[in-house]
Formats: sequence, structure tokens, C-alpha cells
Amino acid sequence: MSEKRSSFTGKLGFVLAAAGSAVGLGNIWRFPYLAAKYGGGIFLLVYIILAVTFGFALMCAEIALGRKTGQSAIGAFRTLNKKYSFIGVIASVIPIIILPYYSVIGGWVTKYLAVFVSGGMSEAAADGYFETFIAKPFEPIGWFLLFIGLTALVVLLGVEKGVEKVSKVMMPVLVVLTVFVAVYVLFMPGAIDGLIYYIKPDFSKFSATTVLAAMGQLFYSMSLAMGIMITYGSYMKKDVNLEKSVRQIEIFDTGIAFFAGLMIVPAVFAFSGGDETALGKGPGLMFITLPKVFESMKGGSFIGAAFFVLVLFAALTSSISLMETVVSIVRDKIGWSRNKTCILVLVFSVLLGLPSSLGFGVWSNISLGGMTFLDMSDFFSNSILMPIVALLTSIFIGYVLKPKAIIEEIELTGPFKAKTLFTVVIKYIAPVCIVLILISSVLDALGIMKI
Repeated sequence: MSEKRSSFTGKLGFVLAAAGSAVGLGNIWRFPYLAAKYGGGIFLLVYIILAVTFGFALMCAEIALGRKTGQSAIGAFRTLNKKYSFIGVIASVIPIIILPYYSVIGGWVTKYLAVFVSGGMSEAAADGYFETFIAKPFEPIGWFLLFIGLTALVVLLGVEKGVEKVSKVMMPVLVVLTVFVAVYVLFMPGAIDGLIYYIKPDFSKFSATTVLAAMGQLFYSMSLAMGIMITYGSYMKKDVNLEKSVRQIEIFDTGIAFFAGLMIVPAVFAFSGGDETALGKGPGLMFITLPKVFESMKGGSFIGAAFFVLVLFAALTSSISLMETVVSIVRDKIGWSRNKTCILVLVFSVLLGLPSSLGFGVWSNISLGGMTFLDMSDFFSNSILMPIVALLTSIFIGYVLKPKAIIEEIELTGPFKAKTLFTVVIKYIAPVCIVLILISSVLDALGIMKI
């Protein structure tokens, strides 16, 4: 390769960039929706327990794989054992699929931010506004191109000058905005009922599906099993404490998710008079329900604009990590320069993203199994490929490479305090849990079991 491999300048840069990858749209709307659906406080408790065990072990494993080999996903597995390089190939397909449709949604966020900033809150809160917007053939594509263009610009600048520098600004601002909006919301009439529902565990609402839903959210939220953490690990210097870094990434990721729930659940409770079903799902929450919430609030235009700035930052930090991963994979494979590779990835992603955007308008009559192109891409990447990659990675580390190899990499900067937990989770707990996630996702898609 003609260029020396990039690296983060230090621990702070790595932690903020990796946390930026983990914090995305899933933290802002998916986590609050699932928390509301699966019992509020009990879901929150289960999620936190899983984050410090299951999520911790998998993230340690992936970052260590990247740092140990100095390679992105394909190269990392090939370096350690050529027979298992196919795991890296499957992992590499995931961000290639996710980046285009994720950027389409990022374009929607950019559009709503522009509407709120320009004083169009009432317009955005009107019934049918969102559906009318995404059905247009050209405007959503324009916002999609703007969003993915911003993403590409940061990636073009490189790891240190682009990804790290932007993350160092965006992540602290994201934290401040989330806390600010959450505190503001708690003073709304009726919000306290939502707060109690959200933070007080009700053990009568605990079930196996609560655990599976929390595990699935954790899995997607922490950017696991898609090559991102392996790629970021390959940019991590050997003198950075890996165990502490993973803990800090978890705190960022879980903290943002917690405050997003603290912001959204009480707000929707206040607006709907305590109706949990008003939380909706996915885009319905962010683009339909919340504008109505903001319209009902004093100073709602300002709070709404702040919220969509927050969401845009979260979306950008994740799309940057997705594109950076794809660029790294292509560069490791064919040896092109960063600029040339980034332009190739940008063009390919735009072409792949167009069907996701048009699928809500002129191509809305085209579907597979009742799913739009965007829904299909999301299901295939998140519910099928990611659990498969995580399962294969756990088996590879637990029984082929052996946990000792990962533990030795982590202990370059001192004792690995959680090595027993790591070993048990990787060898025994993770494989079983991931198989359950995979089975439940497929059954859910087939309509056999709804979770």
C-alpha cells in the first residue's frame, strides 16, 4: 500500500470515535421505543446488565482482533487463520449494505432540521407531512446526497484529521444536547408519569422476549459484528488501555441511549396523556410523533431544532464509521489511495441508496415479502448477517484462536481484570444468546413470533 496506515492520536480520540460509531439513530429512536414496548424500567435494567457482560466481551474481542493484526475485518481473520477469512468477508458486506439506506434516513433527519430551523415546525407536525415528503421523487434524494456527501468529506480527510477531529467535537455536543433536552422535557406537565414508567423496574413485565429485545438492541447499538470495531481497533495504538477504552465506549453508548429514553418517553407520555402506544415505531416516532410533541411545547421550535441537531450528529458519527470501515476494507484489499477509494465507495453507496429512497415513492409498488427495499436491506443486514457474524466470531475466538490470544493483546498495557468474564461469555454465553436472537428474528419476520 502506498500510504502508511492511519492511527488515532491517543485514547481520547479512539474512545470518542468508537463511541460516535456506536451512538446512532438506534440510540435516539429505537432504544426509547423498545424500552416503552417491553416494560420501561425492567427493559432498562436488563439492557444495562447485558451491556457490561455480553456487549463488553464482544467489543473487547473485535477491537483486540483489529489491533492485534493491524487490519480491517477481512485482513484480520485472514492473518490469524486463512481458513476463517470468510468471516471477515461476511462482516464486510454488512456496512456496505447499511451505509446507503442509513444515509437515506440521515437525509430525512437533515430535512427536518432544516424545516425546524427555518420556522416550519407547524408544517412538519401536520398529519401526512412525513409520508408526503418521502413519497416525492427528487427532494428526499437531494437530502440523501447532502448527508452522504458530508459523510464522505469527513472520511476523505482521514482518521486523525477527519474521523477523530469531528468525533471530538460532535460527541461532547451530543451529550450536552441530549441532557439539556431530557431535563427540559421532565418539566413538562405529565412527564413525571413517563419518567417513573421508564426508570422503575416492574418485574411482572419481565419475560424472555424482554431479554431478547434488549440483547438485539445492544447488539446493533454497539456497532458489533459489522467490522467497524475491528477496523477502529486496527487504528488503535498499542499503548492505549483496551479494557478501559471499551468501558468508556459503553458508558457513552448506554448513557446516550438512557438520556434519549429520558427525553422521548416522558415527552410522549405528556403529549399523549400516558398512552404508551403513542411512542410508535421507528420513523413514526422521530418524524411523525415527535414534531407534534414539540409543537405542543412552549419553545418547541427551539427544542425541536436542538433535537434534530442532536439526531443529525448521532447519524453522522455512525455513517462516518460505516463509510470509514468500507473504505478501509477496500484499501486493504486492493491497495488504492484513501481519496480514490472514498470516491469509489461514495458513488457505489449513492447508486445503492437510490432504491431505498425511491421505494417510498415511485417504486413503492415494488416489494419483497411485503418489505420495501430499505426494510429488506435493514432486515437482511441487522437480523440475519449480524447475528451470523457475531456467532462465527465467538466460535472462532472461543475454540479456534482461543481466548488467550485476545487476553494477551488486551494485557499489553496491564492486567485484564475481566478476563474470566470475557472467557465465559465468548465461549459459552454469547453463542447461545446469538443463536436465540437469530432464531427469534427469523420467526418474527415470518410472523410466527412477534417480539
